[in-house]
Amino acid sequence: MSALAGERPRVVCLCGSVRFLTEFDAASLAETLAGRIVLSVGSHRERDEDALAHLNSAEREAALDRLGALHLRKIDLADEVLVINPGGYVGDSTRREIAYARQTGKPVRSLEPLTM
Repeated sequence: MSALAGERPRVVCLCGSVRFLTEFDAASLAETLAGRIVLSVGSHRERDEDALAHLNSAEREAALDRLGALHLRKIDLADEVLVINPGGYVGDSTRREIAYARQTGKPVRSLEPLTM
């Protein structure tokens, strides 16, 4: 769909490990330049664990749980999911997000083939 034609651009939600922030940033730019609206992680500058390091263990765990739930809502808003998986890496949280996307009928694509 082309935004120039008056249609809503596709919405893509980026999923993957926050250890790949550089790749998230590159994918966000590439998807945007391709005319898609991008939903992504909260920060491309630092990992969640680092951004939340000032919290005690219980607060950090609760915040990470809230971020995980929020990311599922982003998947709900998206037309498709793009998995950021350099080297084929997919962690537990990303596996849950992929399963959720598939359960809700969202197409899932990835930077590298998914082996799950």
